[in-house]
Amino acid sequence: MVVKQITMAHGAGGAIMNDLIKKYVLKYLGGSGAEVPLEALDDAAVISGIVLKSDSHVVKPIFFPGGDIGRLAVAGTVNDIAVMGAEPIALSCGFVLEEGLLMAEFEKILKSMNETCREADVYIITGDTKVVEKGALGGCVINTSGIGKRNEALERNIAEVKKHRSFDAQWILDANLREGDKIIVSGTVGDHGLAVLSSQEGYDFGSQITSDVAPLNKLIVRLLNVGGIIAMKDPTRGGLSNTLNELSEKSKVGIMVNEEKIPVRRDVRAACEMLGIDPLEVGNEGKVVIGVIPQKAEEVLATLKETDEGKNAQIVGETTKEFDEVVLKTAVGGKRILAPPIGDPIPRIC
Repeated sequence: MVVKQITMAHGAGGAIMNDLIKKYVLKYLGGSGAEVPLEALDDAAVISGIVLKSDSHVVKPIFFPGGDIGRLAVAGTVNDIAVMGAEPIALSCGFVLEEGLLMAEFEKILKSMNETCREADVYIITGDTKVVEKGALGGCVINTSGIGKRNEALERNIAEVKKHRSFDAQWILDANLREGDKIIVSGTVGDHGLAVLSSQEGYDFGSQITSDVAPLNKLIVRLLNVGGIIAMKDPTRGGLSNTLNELSEKSKVGIMVNEEKIPVRRDVRAACEMLGIDPLEVGNEGKVVIGVIPQKAEEVLATLKETDEGKNAQIVGETTKEFDEVVLKTAVGGKRILAPPIGDPIPRIC
């Protein structure tokens, strides 16, 4: 008899993790009747008008070019709330520390968390600390949970959408896409995963690839004030490929993506080619994928390009009813199905 066990792939953000959640987690958990419930598998849930998110961070190593586990923990939770169209208002933090972690390293993590909270203007107001025996974690694990609320920017955004089409959703959800909507990527993909990989394996890619990890809530408010946004998602584990497939599946539309329009740094692309990794499957921590009604796409793109975070943004695709999958129009003119990855090719990046 084959004994089923948890593997690293079950936490890697691709098809295997999605299968774990749908076949096992949702079999026993959920059933809340919340406005946006667990079963929706959106980036956060909504109950009684409150947006709620919880996320655990197990990145290895805990310090990497451009960031660390502390910055990642704050930014990741803030972003998951913000892409729902909500305003993040408070965080909790749970530390699980490994015996032997240097106090200087713990203090460095705390300082980074403080700086990221100030950057996002969202603060940690409660938490917990536990310690486990040496060798169990690789340093520490951090869980951050957060709450958010509706704001005027979300209301203005929905009002703008309703000028152009019927729209019943009260939040920015994965299932909101319709035929003809444009897909925008806010910047270069693959940066975070390659930065962590370079630290994990000691690779020298000939240039300093740094993580993009950053809180995006203020940028997202600016975009919501332009209006026309109906879906948003941060392409973390499983990368852009997994994100597009989730949006396609939940919205029941196909997505045609133009490979030449997807922004990828030259050094990231070269490193991926050297390692046999698809940059579209590599996780990101400071980018957002945005579904926009066609009437507002160029204005949203122009607003993104005015910012440091969005200067490399591009409209990369469009939704369609001609097929049900995500299809990539390649640089040489062909087309292929962009299937969801089995898992992120780089383990423990977040």
